[in-house]
Amino acid sequence: MGSAGPLIVCSALAAGALVVRGDRARAWLLLGALLLAPAILLVHVADSDQVRTLRDHPAVAVAAGVLGLALVGALAAVFARLPTAFPIAVVATIPFRIPIAVGGSSSNLLLPLYLVVAAGAVAFFVRPPGGTGRRSRTDGSPWCHGPEPAWLERLLALALVLYAAQAAYSGDDGRALENVVFFYIPFAVMYVLLVRLEWTSRLAAISLGVLTGLAAALASIGYVEFATRHLLLNPKVIASNQLEDYFRVNSLFFDPNIYGRFLAVVLVLLVAWMLWRLRTRDVALGAVVMAFLFGGLVLTLSQSSFAALLVGLAVLGALRWSVRWALGIAAAVGLAALVAFALGTTAFDGGSSSNKATSGRADLISGGVHLFTDRPIQGWGSGSFGREYRRAEHVSAVRATSASHTIPVTVAAEQGVIGLLAYLALLVFAFLRLFRGAAVGPVRAGVAAAFTALVVHSFMYAAFLEDPLTWALLGVGTAVAAAAVPRDREPAEPEPEPE
Repeated sequence: MGSAGPLIVCSALAAGALVVRGDRARAWLLLGALLLAPAILLVHVADSDQVRTLRDHPAVAVAAGVLGLALVGALAAVFARLPTAFPIAVVATIPFRIPIAVGGSSSNLLLPLYLVVAAGAVAFFVRPPGGTGRRSRTDGSPWCHGPEPAWLERLLALALVLYAAQAAYSGDDGRALENVVFFYIPFAVMYVLLVRLEWTSRLAAISLGVLTGLAAALASIGYVEFATRHLLLNPKVIASNQLEDYFRVNSLFFDPNIYGRFLAVVLVLLVAWMLWRLRTRDVALGAVVMAFLFGGLVLTLSQSSFAALLVGLAVLGALRWSVRWALGIAAAVGLAALVAFALGTTAFDGGSSSNKATSGRADLISGGVHLFTDRPIQGWGSGSFGREYRRAEHVSAVRATSASHTIPVTVAAEQGVIGLLAYLALLVFAFLRLFRGAAVGPVRAGVAAAFTALVVHSFMYAAFLEDPLTWALLGVGTAVAAAAVPRDREPAEPEPEPE
């Protein structure tokens, strides 16, 4: 693959920013990764119709470039002066995907989030942390010295470099390149910046408020879609609704499952805030918002999102009250759900097709397992699952898929035992990072429970490191865990006056 070398170099720059100790070196590495990634992408799509159109109209290309640089510069100036503006901007842009044709196919890209992350990296480069302590900002920089890189950062760096290296022998190197450029690199930069912010209780509350407001707005759109029986996006879901008795909504997302995952994460964070609140008015308001968002989740008919929400709530119950009771209730609800699922499958499908009941996931999983057994050590290469699955199972492009909908199976098939061990180690150290001391307050408990819910969702629907929520939760959880003062404590409890 001609782009393997530059792709590995770009991933190594982002990986270096995760593990290097000096902030000035980190700033250079971040900037280098963000400059090299779009250059690699341009070379990759040089012969596409979009780039050809820009070459035929150079004035449009120049205007678009100037506009993008102006937006990044303006945002960077804001972030350099207002420390809280960057995380709030991340929260405000993290759900929005815009369809862009890349390399002959359409991809749903987080363009607003990319602009925010690029501006944050520029602001960090211009005014890196000063002083010597984590909270020292003697030069007025909005950034803090983050915690010393540990095993979680090393494993995240390994995941980046390994994925890029295994793209060299992939049967679909274009998809691997797009995953690195569109997801791994910008999200790693976002993680580095989020860790180097002072996450006070006020900033966490503002971020949750913005996230909840966005979720309510998106749920409102979903309600309108259900009432009018008209979807705004994704012709595949529109066609599916016309053929089935049920109707699924996706709001401004291109997939009901991704929309459901977003709502499940917000619901878990909102419940965490409610469990540590003492004011009846706040709890009542939270309950009303929860009911509204849960109704939006129901309309997605996303089984994976319901399971993720259940597990996230069980984790919160264990952290707030009792592990034994939380596990018991979760087991009872899970058993009831399995029984209902089995009965529903038998009633509607005659008990003959688990693949149909799981929307094709059973075939994808079994096919992924066969791919893994055929090449267990190194796998078939990053991003290759869709192409190798079609080749091995002799299915048409109509049934094409990019992943097995089960992240461990996808990792095993694409990256073999090497990638699977790295993925499992990453999970272990991520849970250790987030759960150590998580019961002290709503911020840490909510982040730990939401991350657990997201991991559970990735077992039934693709996207783990390809989801910005994963990196955001890890970044916020790391920053809060490294804080020297207990900022998760409820601010409504005033400190005693000095005698």
